[in-house]
Amino acid sequence: MNEILANRDGDLLTISLNRPAKKNAITRAMYAELVRLLRGAAGDFGIRVVVIKGEGPDFTAGNDIFDFIAAPPTGPESEGFQFLHELHNFPKPIIAIVQGNAIGIGTTMLLHCDVVLATPTAKFSMPFVSLGLVPEAGSSYLFPALVGYQRAAQIFLTGESFGVDEARQMGLVMIVANDAFEQGMAMAKKIAAQPPTAVINTKALLKSRSHDAISAVMQVEGELFRLALQSEEAMEAFMKFTSKRGSE
Repeated sequence: MNEILANRDGDLLTISLNRPAKKNAITRAMYAELVRLLRGAAGDFGIRVVVIKGEGPDFTAGNDIFDFIAAPPTGPESEGFQFLHELHNFPKPIIAIVQGNAIGIGTTMLLHCDVVLATPTAKFSMPFVSLGLVPEAGSSYLFPALVGYQRAAQIFLTGESFGVDEARQMGLVMIVANDAFEQGMAMAKKIAAQPPTAVINTKALLKSRSHDAISAVMQVEGELFRLALQSEEAMEAFMKFTSKRGSE
């Protein structure tokens, strides 16, 4: 599909969100393709590193809200939750390169990436509560662990966004540079040149302390997320959001 681009260059796989006219908002079909690509890369020993990026001025605006409302996730087999599962369990290094808006899952997916680079235009937001929902992708565990409980609570409960400099201070982003893409690809090639089994085992060790705990949190988040989708609060928030979008 042309809304997800995959480019294999030797031992590197670059996955690009390619829907710039919609700020790379992700549909169910796009999630399904992301799942297919990640599963394939996990099983292909020739792929050493995956790079995730967005085409155009934005990384991603998160879920396509209209596609999301038309067919909300009903269980762990839903495409979006399958993507999060694959991301959490992916055995090889993932490098993300972010520019512009990274909203919702556009921010939470970064918590599962091994290195995140961003341009100075990057802006982050996790407005789940603002939409009557709860955090996903294990972010209710990973984000407080990264930034501290009070800052995480402030961001989640207010829905406020934050810029790239704060993201770097938090540790969400490692490098901020105008040439983030070039630096990210150079880093990917450097990692790919390392002994591959040692890389895979080292990532597993780095993740081992919290992997099972995050899996358990993701399961609870998913259940609460699906329940929240059926609530009056969420319906009112979505109606407000879509009416605002329609008037723009």
